[in-house]
Amino acid sequence: MTSTSKVAVIITAAGLGERLNAGKPKALAQVMGLTLLEISFQKMSPIANQILVTYPEGYIEDFQKLLGESVELVPGGSNRQLSIYNALQFLAPDIEYVLIHDCARAFASTELAYKVIEKLEFGAQAVVPTLNVTDTIKILNEDNYIKKTPKRDKLVIAQTPQGFSKKVILNSHQKAIKKKILGTDDAMLAELAGYKVEIVVGEENAFKITYPADIKRAQNISQQDHIGVNYKVGIGSDTHAFSKDPDRKLWLGGLYWENETGLDGHSDADVALHAICDAIFSACDLGDLGSNFGVDQPQYIGASGESLLQECHSRAKNSGFKVVNVSVQIICNKPKISNRRGEIAARISSILNQIPVTVTATTTDGLGLTGNGGGISAIAVANVSYEGL
Repeated sequence: MTSTSKVAVIITAAGLGERLNAGKPKALAQVMGLTLLEISFQKMSPIANQILVTYPEGYIEDFQKLLGESVELVPGGSNRQLSIYNALQFLAPDIEYVLIHDCARAFASTELAYKVIEKLEFGAQAVVPTLNVTDTIKILNEDNYIKKTPKRDKLVIAQTPQGFSKKVILNSHQKAIKKKILGTDDAMLAELAGYKVEIVVGEENAFKITYPADIKRAQNISQQDHIGVNYKVGIGSDTHAFSKDPDRKLWLGGLYWENETGLDGHSDADVALHAICDAIFSACDLGDLGSNFGVDQPQYIGASGESLLQECHSRAKNSGFKVVNVSVQIICNKPKISNRRGEIAARISSILNQIPVTVTATTTDGLGLTGNGGGISAIAVANVSYEGL
C-alpha cells in the first residue's frame, strides 16, 4: 500500500512510564533488543513525510542516538495533550494529514496506519482504530457501587494511530486550550470540537504497553513472528561524487531531484537503491553490487537504480529468498532528505512488493567526502527469509 498524500506522524514518547517499573522512560524499554521508540519509528516511518517525536526532559541525547536526524524531537509538556500541542507547532507547511501515535502501542502495524490514511483521503475529518468490547463494562457511582451496565454493542476500545486532517487537529487542540479541556485522546478533542470521528477496525497487537506483564506479551508477539523462519541479514553501502557535468541529473531513492547536482557513476548513481541492492545480495549470498552490475557489463551503463533493484529482487526470489524489510540511511549535506523521506520509502516499498521500508538521513559533521559536500553515501540493511526453491 502506498499514499501520495503528505503525512506527518507525531509519536508521543514523553511519558516516564512509572507503572512499567523500568527505571527509565517507557519509550526506552526494550523488546527483543529494540526499544519501543525504535519499533514505533520502524512501523510508522514508511507512511510519513515528516515524523515528530516528543521526548521527556533530560533524555534528548538518548533519543538522538536511537533516531539520528531522521526525526524532529520536540520537548514534552506536563501532560500528553500539551506534548502533542507542542509538536503540532512544528508541522511542515505542505502536510495534509496528521497521525498521532502512542509509542506505547509500538506493535500497531504499518498497514493499520495506511487504513487510517485511506479513510482520511476519502474525506473523513478524523479517524480512530477501534476494537469491539468483549467484556461486560460496569459504571460505578461515587461510592464505588455499580450504578449501570451499558450495552456492549455500542462500546469500542480506542487505539492509535489516530488520524486527522491538518486543519481539524489544529482547531481541535486550539479549542481545547481556550475551553481548558483536558482530553484522554485526540479523538475526544475532535469530537468535542464538533467534528465527526470515524472508525476503522483496529488490531489486537496495537495494545498499550503499560505494565511489566505487557512487555512479556510484546515479547511473545515478537517471538511468534520469528518462529520457523530462516532469516538472514545483509549490509550494503555505496558512495558517489557529485558530477561536474551540469546536465547530469540527480536520482536518489528512486526519485528525481530537480535543480540538484547529479552524481557520477556507471549507471544513474542512485546510492540509496544501490546500497539496498548490495544489502540484498549480501543477505542472499549472491555476491555484491559490483559482481552483479559491474562496469564490465555494458548493458548496465546508465541503468536506473529502480531497474537494478527490480533485477536484484528478481534474482533473490529466483534463489529462494523473500525480502522481508529493508532500512537505508542516506548520508549527505544536500539535498535535504527529510522533505521527501516518505516519498522515498513509498517508492522503494512499491519496487519491492510493498514490504516495510525505513529511510533515515544523517550528516558526518563536516568529515570526509559527504561532509565537505563532495558527494552522497548510503548504508542499507536487508532482512530476508529463505522460502526454498
